Formats: sequence, structure tokens, C-alpha cells
Amino acid sequence: QVHLVESGGGSVQAGGSLTLSCTASGYLFSGKIMGWYREAPGKDRELVAAITTDGTTNYADFVKGRFTISRDDIKNTVYLQMNSLEPEDAAVYFCNRNGENDVHGQAIFAPWGQGTQVTVSS
Repeated sequence: QVHLVESGGGSVQAGGSLTLSCTASGYLFSGKIMGWYREAPGKDRELVAAITTDGTTNYADFVKGRFTISRDDIKNTVYLQMNSLEPEDAAVYFCNRNGENDVHGQAIFAPWGQGTQVTVSS
């Protein structure tokens, strides 16, 4: 049974920082591209950042230069360091697989965790 657990969210003022963590049980990160996603009220879930098995990273334009994704496959954990937070960054943040599709072209995900809430006040 795959179980993703996100943590580290909280409430900060604009300009503040948070570090999110995502740990998996019943699932190995190694060999998988991992991503952080976020979902704000009334908006679709969107990809924030992704990291390949060799540490290559990609970021959505709206977080470039502010967020850093990293991974520790020994600990089966992926991190998201968020700096210079803006009110627009407020959302529930999730981690999951990234970059894999099934034969129908649909993205493949592990079961989603509960996410971790990030609130940013102006």
C-alpha cells in the first residue's frame, strides 16, 4: 500500500520561507521522477517543481528563483524549500510522481496524500 505523507506547511507572512517534506511508505522514490504540486481553492492542481533521478530540476515559471526541490532517496523523501513566499503561493501542496504516462497518455500517479496547507498573508 503506497502512502505519501506531506508535512511542513504553515502560515507565514509574505516574504517568508517554509520547507516542505514528503515521505513515502510502501513506495520507493529511487528510479522515479518526483514532483511537487499545489492546488489553490477554485483552481486546478498544478505542477510546481520536479526532480529527476539524477537531480535535474525543473520549475514552473511562477516559482523559479524562489523554490528549490531536492530529494534524498535513502530517506525516501523529497523536499521543497520555498523562499520569498507570496500570497499567490497559498495552496495545499502535494508530492507525487511526475513525467510518466500510461498507454493512453494519461499521467500516472501514486495515490495522493493529504497534502500540506501553506497560507501566506500579505
